[in-house]
Amino acid sequence: MHSKVVYVSGTFDLFHSNHLKMINYGKGLGDTLIVGVSTDELVCSYKKPPAVPFEERIAIVEGLKAPDVVIPQHTLKHDSTVQNLNIDIFVIGDDWVGKYDYLKEFGVKVFYFPYGKGVSSTNLKKKIHDDYTKLIESSDKHPIPEPK
Repeated sequence: MHSKVVYVSGTFDLFHSNHLKMINYGKGLGDTLIVGVSTDELVCSYKKPPAVPFEERIAIVEGLKAPDVVIPQHTLKHDSTVQNLNIDIFVIGDDWVGKYDYLKEFGVKVFYFPYGKGVSSTNLKKKIHDDYTKLIESSDKHPIPEPK
């Protein structure tokens, strides 16, 4: 019987519960779980830099019990990754729906993990920014007392 190799792909910035759910979901799909963590250079090639540096993001994922192997991810094109690592199943967040359907040509099952509404790194960054802006505004806006 062939053991199933699962690859979970992500940036894993501001690690949160949906990241953990996706990794654990991937673990449940097969026998060996490989998690690819996008490098800072890769992320910056298509969006703003991550809040948490690559070295810290990969260390967090390595600290989890589910992954068997954690590797740097240098590209969004995964055909050579799935071939070189004998990947049977590919998992990524549902914000990428359709982008990795081409992997099916290699016999790979592709799952787009549904984040749904709620926690995301983008939402967390926005909340932190908005809360910080309110804090600054409230601390900077005050009456100027008359000198005595």
